[in-house]
Amino acid sequence: MKSLKFVLVGFIFGIVLTKSEAVSWYRIYEMFQFQSFHMYGIIMVAIATGVIGIQIIKKNQLKNSEGEIITIADKEKGSFRYWIGGLLFGLGWALVGACPGPIFILIGAGFWPALLILFGALLGTFLYGLIKDHLPH
Repeated sequence: MKSLKFVLVGFIFGIVLTKSEAVSWYRIYEMFQFQSFHMYGIIMVAIATGVIGIQIIKKNQLKNSEGEIITIADKEKGSFRYWIGGLLFGLGWALVGACPGPIFILIGAGFWPALLILFGALLGTFLYGLIKDHLPH
């Protein structure tokens, strides 16, 4: 029963992303071609929502689902790995037209070729797990 609220939030998230056209390959293509502000507007709203949410969590010392106070670690120094990670993430997003969240939304909406994208994402995650100890962290 505890997990039901997370499933409900996931469904709402999927509906919002679908209705806002954030899962549209065409909208993502427009974004990477700098032809439309649509996706950049969605991303800016998401960033603003995240910033406000984190401030609320910190100010009110909110608790997680296990009842523990949520702690958010300070950002680590050094941005090289974030640039590399962001570059790889962006390239993958541009190549397949979907980032991780919308992959599941596309599958749920019946776009079966997204299963291939999911397989690629899982394979990439698995390969990262194999080589992570040899990467500069």
